[in-house]
Amino acid sequence: MQHFPIFLDLADRKVVIAGSGAFALAKLRLLLKTEARLHLFAEAPEADLEATATAHGVTLIRRAPEAADLTGAALAYGAHGDAEADARLARLARAAGVLVNVVDNLEGSDFITPAIVDRDPVTIAIGTEGAAPVLARALKTDLEERLPQGLGPLARAGKLFRARAEALPQGRARRDFWADYYFRTGPEVLAEAGEELLDHALEALLREHLNAEPEPGRVDLVGAGPGDPELMTLKARRLLDSADVVIHDRLVPAAILELARREAEFIAVGKEGFGPSTPQDEINAHMIRHAAAGLRVVRLKGGDASVFGRLGEETEALTEAGIDWSVTPGITAASAAAAAIGASLTRRGRNSDLRLLTAQDVQGYADHDWRALARPGAVAAIYMGKRAARFVQGRLIMHSADADTPVTLVENVSRPDQRIVTATLGDLPATLAEAAFTGPVITLFGLAPAKAAAVLPALLEEFA
Repeated sequence: MQHFPIFLDLADRKVVIAGSGAFALAKLRLLLKTEARLHLFAEAPEADLEATATAHGVTLIRRAPEAADLTGAALAYGAHGDAEADARLARLARAAGVLVNVVDNLEGSDFITPAIVDRDPVTIAIGTEGAAPVLARALKTDLEERLPQGLGPLARAGKLFRARAEALPQGRARRDFWADYYFRTGPEVLAEAGEELLDHALEALLREHLNAEPEPGRVDLVGAGPGDPELMTLKARRLLDSADVVIHDRLVPAAILELARREAEFIAVGKEGFGPSTPQDEINAHMIRHAAAGLRVVRLKGGDASVFGRLGEETEALTEAGIDWSVTPGITAASAAAAAIGASLTRRGRNSDLRLLTAQDVQGYADHDWRALARPGAVAAIYMGKRAARFVQGRLIMHSADADTPVTLVENVSRPDQRIVTATLGDLPATLAEAAFTGPVITLFGLAPAKAAAVLPALLEEFA
């Protein structure tokens, strides 16, 4: 992020605009939405520019700006459409310690003005680092269509009532009050009775929340999916957004943690096979302690919480401690990996069952029904199998599995750095070593990428 987005208070502060034509008019119209004292320097203002300035009481100076004119300004806009004139203004502004924006000149500007969706006092700013203004305008248009005009009145009433709402304890009680107002009570009153009764509705709602019994804390055990935030369920995203505390596994990427409230407390409880791990008792203690304090806790697990996620151990500990809990499933890595290679985990005539295996357990490498897995057509998704590849290969071949059985390795499933590597059972350890995976890998035994399977026969025929 090169340009850091902020909202600057311009109330009763001087802002300089220099230019005489369409560029200056566009900036003037935008800045008239603020409470700034606007000073327009235009040697020969075009008719629309002059009329707009006059109608809104803007200070119009019919000359080029001088050094003294920039003193005390908060911002300056070079809107001449002339490189030399804009460069002159930029030099004067910087000499006076004033941030300057030159229209259509990213390199010559200290800041950029974003595309804005205005529902005063709700303002949404859209920036693309100056790289794609057309995209910013498209996003603005989309948001303009989606956001109701009623947001403005709701927010204005809420802003005036904010001090009264401080009668509620800071934190969840206050957030619940405002959520109730903005997403239920406020819109209902606005639609049925109008803006004039919003203050009365807020007073009644405040009394209701002040007299309400505080909700007890709880834990939601949430599957974050394989890594792509778009693959999270709507319920998972909603729970994450409302959490006071997020206790997350090592495999949950930053892009998903970004969906939580910035004020939430984040506790990393990473686990890594044959590596550093947070003891399960410590994870249980974190959940119980925060929920017992009346907080909403999200225990965020990679993939699906019920697949090799120690879900049973955690729900048993919560039940024993008398903590209310719920499970929100997620997409497990096996499903996401199969989707990535365009393959079906089950298929008529090939396999009537599917096995989800972990290659290691608390004792080390995990043993399974290798004879069943070695049968032709068997399919298995193997979790945590990088270090156990030679062990898995040996057990399967020992039970007569075909060394040419296809194996597909998918690293960082569904993420931007996802990588797919094909192998056979016979060369699995060597392929893994050569691939030098650093991220989590799901091993799909008995499956090859569907596109490769479809293309290969055609290529063989072409070169026969």
